[in-house]
Amino acid sequence: MQVSELTQSEVTKALKSSLDALSAIGTAEELRQSKAQLVGDAAPLTKLNALIKSLPGDKKAEAGKMMGEAKAELMAAFEAKAAELEKIARAQRLEAEKVDITAAANYIQRGARHPLSLLMDQISDVFVGMGWEIADGPELENEWFNFDALNFHPDHPARAMQDTFFVSPVENHLLLRTHTSPVQIRSLLERELPVYVLCPGRVFRTDELDATHTPVFHQVEGLAVDKGLTMADLRGTLEHFARVMFGPEAKIRLRPSYFPFTEPSAELDVWHPGAKGGPRWVEWGGCGMVNPNVLLAAGIDPEVYSGFAFGMGIERTLMFRNGVLDMHDMVEADVRFSRQFGQVI
Repeated sequence: MQVSELTQSEVTKALKSSLDALSAIGTAEELRQSKAQLVGDAAPLTKLNALIKSLPGDKKAEAGKMMGEAKAELMAAFEAKAAELEKIARAQRLEAEKVDITAAANYIQRGARHPLSLLMDQISDVFVGMGWEIADGPELENEWFNFDALNFHPDHPARAMQDTFFVSPVENHLLLRTHTSPVQIRSLLERELPVYVLCPGRVFRTDELDATHTPVFHQVEGLAVDKGLTMADLRGTLEHFARVMFGPEAKIRLRPSYFPFTEPSAELDVWHPGAKGGPRWVEWGGCGMVNPNVLLAAGIDPEVYSGFAFGMGIERTLMFRNGVLDMHDMVEADVRFSRQFGQVI
């Protein structure tokens, strides 16, 4: 609105224009955005008020009274409108936040630890209870710890690129560990004898993901090195472990086999009384007496000390212990799978 002179007619016209604009506003947000145009520096009455300074001295008092009354009327209308719109906005917020207390509660369910983590902790507890230590090591490992120190010859198939994730450049001899056995070597080098360690952890192999395989999985391996240890000590340890895992009726059997790092070596089977489909023998892992070459690699005299070692997959243990049929269930992060094993934090 353009104004050029300060008269009662112009003041009334400016006031009416502002009141009409004010009455057209429908929300508190619109009112806040329009405040400058209604009662601020850009308002018609404010522009008229600026003309007072150009009036003769005897006219200023009358013009000031006229403008003051108009501005007071507009401000009162503005505040009334603001109170009205705020009341409406508050009612709308309350309506939006209304809760039906008769409706069923929508509980936020707590998360649960993955069953593989729980099983590794349970296995660790078994061996800690027998006085063993828990050992850990790097997942990015040196080839010497992963193969050479464990009596894998340079032409052993497991060292081939199709089984092992080597890290470029290959000349650095770094790889993603294919088993947790390197932790056993590190334990022998770092600890005083005797050594009783359990080595749980994640390992990597170039397998395709299917119902029974995954390129990233978990193992638990045990190593005991002391004076006078025999296969009888190995068998007794594994029988106790099997009964804790599968029940008091569980039993084990050892079948002759071959592993580079043990001699003699054996495949470990467990009689699982609660297996899905009925009690049966299930292949569980491998074991044997530590090969003298492995002891020598760690600077241990095999004429004085002997040892035994064993290892099994955590995923495989979970599968036949709890009737899990598909490896995909363990890696797809579906919370419904974890909830079957309890809401353990």
